[in-house]
Amino acid sequence: MSGMRNMRRGPGGAGAYDKPNDFKKAIGGLVRFLRPEYPVLIFSIIIACMASVCNIIAPSRLMELTNEIMKSMMGLTIDMAKIAEIGGILICLYVVNASLNFVQHFLMAGITQKASRRFRTAISQKINRIPLAYFDSRPYGDTLSRVTNDVDMISQTMNQSFASLFQSVVLIVGVLIAMFVTKWQMALAAIATVPVSAIFMMIIVRRTQPLFVRLQRELGELNGKIEESYAGQNVIRIFNAGEAKQAEFDATNTTLYKHTRRAQFVSGLMMPINTFVSNVGYVAICVVGALLFKQDPVNMSGVIISFFVYVRLFQNPINQLGQIFNQLQSTAAAGERVFEFLDEEEQEDESYKTATVENVRGEVEFRNVVFGYTPDRMIIHGFSAKVKPGMKVAIVGPTGAGKTTMVNLIMRFYEVNGGEILIDGVPVSSMKRETVRDMFSMVLQDTWLFEGTVRDNIVYSKQNVTQEQLDSATAAANLDYFVRSLPHGYDSVIDENSNVSGGQKQLITIARAMVQNSPMMILDEATSNVDTRTEELIQEAMDRLTAGRTSFVIAHRLSTIKNADLILVMKDGNIVEQGNHNELIALNGFYATLYNSQFASQS
Repeated sequence: MSGMRNMRRGPGGAGAYDKPNDFKKAIGGLVRFLRPEYPVLIFSIIIACMASVCNIIAPSRLMELTNEIMKSMMGLTIDMAKIAEIGGILICLYVVNASLNFVQHFLMAGITQKASRRFRTAISQKINRIPLAYFDSRPYGDTLSRVTNDVDMISQTMNQSFASLFQSVVLIVGVLIAMFVTKWQMALAAIATVPVSAIFMMIIVRRTQPLFVRLQRELGELNGKIEESYAGQNVIRIFNAGEAKQAEFDATNTTLYKHTRRAQFVSGLMMPINTFVSNVGYVAICVVGALLFKQDPVNMSGVIISFFVYVRLFQNPINQLGQIFNQLQSTAAAGERVFEFLDEEEQEDESYKTATVENVRGEVEFRNVVFGYTPDRMIIHGFSAKVKPGMKVAIVGPTGAGKTTMVNLIMRFYEVNGGEILIDGVPVSSMKRETVRDMFSMVLQDTWLFEGTVRDNIVYSKQNVTQEQLDSATAAANLDYFVRSLPHGYDSVIDENSNVSGGQKQLITIARAMVQNSPMMILDEATSNVDTRTEELIQEAMDRLTAGRTSFVIAHRLSTIKNADLILVMKDGNIVEQGNHNELIALNGFYATLYNSQFASQS
């Protein structure tokens, strides 16, 4: 509807509603969200830790194997049976390690996809619970980015990093213990470089966190611009605005590029720094090992070899922890955006409301209705009117007078700030929103078709529609000729971008409303985008549609509502005149001025 279209973007764009960044809160929210997966997740973590234990045990066996081989170099007899035994144990350890890693990755893939599905389900359900005002003030692309990019980022981190985090911790602790048990002097030399690595890691993590938060926001903004440009291609080309929109896109894309480059550059420093520190550790082991080699050349050979493996096992999880913390920056930013959406204020829970209207007659009354889209700016001031059952009510007035706003209030897309609206004497505020909306069918100025057959688009959410009802609806909507012209009739596939004219799309929406067969109708400028001949067909269809039903018709072309039972003339949010066409023309007031100006412009 026009009122909704005009409010699609807030004054601040995507950044206008950013909340303060809270890394711990975002990660804590993700951990709590995974609660249903805790049993499998804990089992996966245990398996990952067992795989780490296999990695920790293997170097000690390798040390024994090296010592046995060194005996031959020292002129001693080699025990081949023992070498075969140690080799068999090593192979078993590596096989068990690989098998456990396979199982762990299989379990984490299942956990990740289940969590991603729950995230998207929660977002989808949330969309149906938050007020329409949220979408009127936010770009659609940013919301889509939260459902796709942000959830994918969370999914990727859970799959690659969650169990690895615990596995790395177990490896670090286990390797430390193993090194000190094997040779404490060399263990001290190996871990002497760890504080340096940890300091660098803390500095990098602190610097990258705000960069990754900003990166996710810029990505959402870029998606918003892409969605906006894609949806408005016709307008962009008509007004030759391609260069301007391209420049706007390039500016946002460049900003995203700069933030991404900075974030990835700073976070990418972790790997070379840790590699450098790791190499320094190898040097320290060689120096200390050389000093100790003179004391026990046979056994120290195996110790030195095992320590090379231990240092690699020790440095790998440290490097991995750096990458995990690096990835957690993006994940925290993505999680914050997702939870920000999930924490949006919802519509009031109306499960306790039981009021209904039996055998709807269609009497609608407005009692001193006051409303404003923002609390500091009321646009409707004390509006009152009473519509009798079966009346055709036209709402006219200049742009911005509040015509579509009145429809939004009737349907409870927005709640009144004062006064009340009643249907058959029952306040709409005492009924569930779904109950109110079931009483109405709507035909909007903006036609909306989804990808599916003509039958699916007409039937939509209505259940148990017979072929006879469908034929009757298409005939009444002057759509039967169009359906017959299609190669597969009702089973022809169409969508919003199909080669279907605007008038045909409008007739499909009218047929959809006829199939719904609601007791009251709302027609929002349904003929504003079509030619004169199509307008006549649509007008005939609408006359059939509204026959015997209370109907509200919003129209700019006053010639289309001359036969209305009641015309409400709105100006600045108030009803300034009401009556039928002849009465209002005779009054020679605001309506007469509007009508005569249209007639003069047409002449």
